[in-house]
Amino acid sequence: MEDNDANSAAEPTGCDGAPVEVLDEMTAVRLAETFSVLSDPTRVRMVSALAERRLCVHELAKALAMTHSAVSHQLATLREMRLVAHTKEGRHVYYALDDDHIGDLFAQGLAHIRHGMDGGIANDRRD
Repeated sequence: MEDNDANSAAEPTGCDGAPVEVLDEMTAVRLAETFSVLSDPTRVRMVSALAERRLCVHELAKALAMTHSAVSHQLATLREMRLVAHTKEGRHVYYALDDDHIGDLFAQGLAHIRHGMDGGIANDRRD
């Protein structure tokens, strides 16, 4: 009988014997949290607008047809996850994507979705 404890301590390898790289638990949790925040369509729409240029709450509210309060609530969530940053200029607070990685993540996700829609790939795969 094999000793499962001994096998679990060994470095994981694939069928070809090559090592299998796996994210550590903390990194996996933080990445899952980022994707979770981006799973909300309203927040995705905000990111799409902020990927174009920095905007104030008023501009975002108008673009998304939402109240200032609702926009502020969603921005707080995005700020907490370090997806957007803000700068204050006089009475206005402007929001922008926190860094290029967020814009890249959004662009890659959008390209993936558009590829599925434009490439003739079935949108409802069950294979």
